[in-house]
Amino acid sequence: TGAGGSRPRGIRARTGVNNDSLAQPDARLRALNSGPSSPGMRQNVYCTKVGTTRPDEMYIVGAHMDGIGWGEAANDDGSGTAIVMELARVFSSPDVQTERSIRFVLWNNEETGLNGARAYVEQRQALQGKEEPAGSGKYPEPKWLGMIQHDMMMFDHGMPRADGTLPPEQRPEADVNVEFQSNSKMAAASQALAWAVHTANEKYATDYPATVGPHMTNTDSGPFQDIIAAISLRENQRGAEIGNGWDPNWHQPTDLFTTYSDKDFRLGLNAAQSTLGALGMLTGAKLR
Repeated sequence: TGAGGSRPRGIRARTGVNNDSLAQPDARLRALNSGPSSPGMRQNVYCTKVGTTRPDEMYIVGAHMDGIGWGEAANDDGSGTAIVMELARVFSSPDVQTERSIRFVLWNNEETGLNGARAYVEQRQALQGKEEPAGSGKYPEPKWLGMIQHDMMMFDHGMPRADGTLPPEQRPEADVNVEFQSNSKMAAASQALAWAVHTANEKYATDYPATVGPHMTNTDSGPFQDIIAAISLRENQRGAEIGNGWDPNWHQPTDLFTTYSDKDFRLGLNAAQSTLGALGMLTGAKLR
């Protein structure tokens, strides 16, 4: 059994984390990744689109901003981070109004054990829906309605070949994987949220379809999965495919911006289109 309860099939390739700085030939990147850790606590970064009629309720949209492997973390998880930042840019327009609130979060320390997301849940779960100050109409932590994570959004080149290599181009049947965890306490609500993103993909995505799967794992939506509806968007199934070598750049020095083609970036675009459409429907978005 693979991660999240998945069942690996077909040819597998080796995976792992590169910890050898000299495996990165670019001296600039070696220097960047060798920088001393900043002192003190790590922090998540977020901004909030405040709803017009239901500001006390919100959807959380996230990606993690840390990376490992001595590359640029361009896909893991620069791709998800870019999607969240672009969604925040779109919704920040004063011409876009939403009935419910949306919080756009960049998580820290995902690679060390989902620590940023875990800390958020531990520190802020009890604050949900509390008006502060009383009578102000302001809700520092609106009630959580759902969490949508984006983690590795660009590389769907298919199954490894027998020699462990992968095709150089995005496969024609590439898709946006939308995953929920079938054995979580909120599985039914999470599945419904996943299908909402799938519906939005059918309506708005320009190139690649979406597929829904039941084995979400190893990403920042995990700490939310027994509390609220929680899903993760991926380039491939995390457990059965990414975890079995379907992305040779995962946690490697080759996870660089220059590694990926326009077709790879277009898969990320379709993920953004899917989440954008779903958020618009779920939050009652309107253009003024």
